[in-house]
Amino acid sequence: MPVQKVNDSSDLDAKVPSHLQRTSITSLTITSEPSHRCVKAKVVHKGPVISCAQKDGVEMLRAEIREEDPLQRAAEHTSINVIFFGTLAKDFSQSARQGDVVLLADFAIKKSPSFLRDKLHPCQLEMDGDNACVYVWPSVAPSYGPSTSEAKYTYVPLNMLKPKTVVNVYGVVTFFKQPFPSKGSDYCSTLKITDQSDVKVGCNIFSKKLEDHPVIIRVGDIIRLHRFKTDVFRDSMSLLNTYGWSTVSFDGTVDSPVVPRTSSKSFHFEESDKRIVQELRQWAANQSWISNELTVSLSSVQPGMYFDLTCQLLAKAVMDSRCILLKVWDGTKCQHPLLNVAVASDALEGESTVPKDRMNLTANILVYDNHLEVARDLKPGTFLRFYNLHSLLQRAPDQLPDQPNHLSFHLHGGTSYGRGLRSLPAESPDLQSLKSALEKHVDLDEYDEVNDGTLLEIWYTPPEAVVLPNDEETDAGDTGPSYTVRTCEHNSQRLTLAQVKRSTPPLSCHIRAHVKKYKPQQLYQCLKLFCSNCKTLTDVPDDSAVAKVFRESAKDNQPCDEQWAATSSASSREPGRTISMHISRDMVGESTHMQLIFVEGTTLDEICVLSRDYKNLVPVRSVNGRMTLMDLTAPFLFSGDKRYYGCKRCSLNTFQSPVFTGVETWDEQAIAEALGVQLMQYRLLIQFELEDQTDTLEALLWENAEKFFHVSAVDASGSQDLQDKIQTIMDTIQPPDSSLEERPWLDLCLSVYAVKDNDRNQVCYQIDNTEIKEE
Repeated sequence: MPVQKVNDSSDLDAKVPSHLQRTSITSLTITSEPSHRCVKAKVVHKGPVISCAQKDGVEMLRAEIREEDPLQRAAEHTSINVIFFGTLAKDFSQSARQGDVVLLADFAIKKSPSFLRDKLHPCQLEMDGDNACVYVWPSVAPSYGPSTSEAKYTYVPLNMLKPKTVVNVYGVVTFFKQPFPSKGSDYCSTLKITDQSDVKVGCNIFSKKLEDHPVIIRVGDIIRLHRFKTDVFRDSMSLLNTYGWSTVSFDGTVDSPVVPRTSSKSFHFEESDKRIVQELRQWAANQSWISNELTVSLSSVQPGMYFDLTCQLLAKAVMDSRCILLKVWDGTKCQHPLLNVAVASDALEGESTVPKDRMNLTANILVYDNHLEVARDLKPGTFLRFYNLHSLLQRAPDQLPDQPNHLSFHLHGGTSYGRGLRSLPAESPDLQSLKSALEKHVDLDEYDEVNDGTLLEIWYTPPEAVVLPNDEETDAGDTGPSYTVRTCEHNSQRLTLAQVKRSTPPLSCHIRAHVKKYKPQQLYQCLKLFCSNCKTLTDVPDDSAVAKVFRESAKDNQPCDEQWAATSSASSREPGRTISMHISRDMVGESTHMQLIFVEGTTLDEICVLSRDYKNLVPVRSVNGRMTLMDLTAPFLFSGDKRYYGCKRCSLNTFQSPVFTGVETWDEQAIAEALGVQLMQYRLLIQFELEDQTDTLEALLWENAEKFFHVSAVDASGSQDLQDKIQTIMDTIQPPDSSLEERPWLDLCLSVYAVKDNDRNQVCYQIDNTEIKEE
């Protein structure tokens, strides 16, 4: 059997054949001769058995082992990946587990493809073939689920952390952000923890699944982190989850039950863990940064506050693609009149809130941007906690001049100051006072039942739904087929344009109209550059302006000489002008699609020709012998037919000390970050003038434009065929020299919202959740 078990460490050493020399992991290199060597180390992670596509489906298993020699603990690269193939993979999976000590012999040494990502040894060991063998010295008996056996894990105090090590730690949460989408495909949780050493350590957790992230409800909660890697960031120690990581969190209240919060079905929890949690609770309770006032009740809220709110969700409604309304209460009555946001009754999901509205118990919270994903999944009746909620005074649509303003609530986009929301478990200790307050109003929903239906119709039918005499025949002439289809999920009523213009924002509604006209008439001008950071919107520079930047940069240009770059040069067709191409020495030998090439001294036409053969070209110039980016009027990146621009206002241009390691794929986002450039996004922007039998109205096609045309803006920027597709659609919507009656009807979902313009509210309209019908 290729994998054999032994009883103790001495048996393990005795199994070493006389012709093999015991070697340390740190001394292994890609050129080491492995045939006469063996290694001894502890298993710190073991993955599952999977099929290896590169080896025609042969089964494989990846494990991580770590040197346990005390003399090697301070050295780098004491951990290494081991890949087992075939029968060895199955046997190792059944015979070895985390914590066991293993002896490996007759392995192959290969370059590790994951070295830049996992920061382990630059090599990996591969166990394959009849001669490869593994000896296993088991550790303590396995434990599944919560366990009462002796402690298996060693926990490091936060003041004893060393860089570049994988550790297990306990800590008290001093700051946290709920999981938010990262720039990649993962969600990210950010938190800071401390312990009795009073050292504070930052921690970042990345995972594709929201349920894998720790459940942190408030500052003072306790968290346990397993298999987190330490590193130094901005002169402070930080933690990052590594392969096989896990977290368990606990309520931080003294004397409350020690109940683990985790989505894992199998985790270790022993008496020693309970003692650690209780000790941290007692210590944290005496710290000045722990607040006894967990959240603010509605009865205590004042205008302009940022606060945390614990409440119950009564109902919700989708307002538009950027906003969701959540109607909540906490059983207390606000001192200020609360703003009631008008929503069509068939768009509201949940119970009637009219009795609670009448008693000033319902808070209407508008949730924006990155918080929408969490809000969409919430069900009425759920208990919630909002973090960094903002209260504002606002005039109600029908408010008389001498009446007081109403209090509104907004959960703005972003994650600053821990801003976010999360559902709370029904058994959470934090809900005891809330449930008591709600029980006082148990009879409220049955009070005055006869009048509720009437009130519901009045309160939740928008003013624009009232039919005026000149609107009575709204359906007489709009029976033709529509060239568009709505994709929204809400069932809003269809309004005329006259009714829409009399409505009070925010509102989402359905309309049917013709396109009277649109602008820009030159459709290439509808392609814009948008900065998501400063919200700047600009036209795409024309080729004459870009060509001028290239000509100016090429004048009297002297090739630069950077230590980090390998350079090749060639003479251009113009006398005295040299074209240079630079590549990071770290990328030499990589395939061309992985390379990032810096081009100096070219014209616009020349770099366009070069971009046909190279994926990523960055135009640069020389200033005092140092390489720097060109003026950001020009693209900072050419990638095939696509050009990418940077924001002049927000770009930092950290090009003096670029870092080109640790990136698996060089796309436009990764390149922008490496160069300190704020990437501008391509957007489509068209303004329609819509018309029906009752009125005209100007509406933007902006955030929904790509779905409307079934075209990506960035792809359209480099494709004449896609630009022609947009032109064909517009010629169908508004055929040249056609009358209004000859133009097709468009069924549209329309968002109505207000924006500040010179301290005045301006009502705007935007086409949303609508697409062109494809044949």
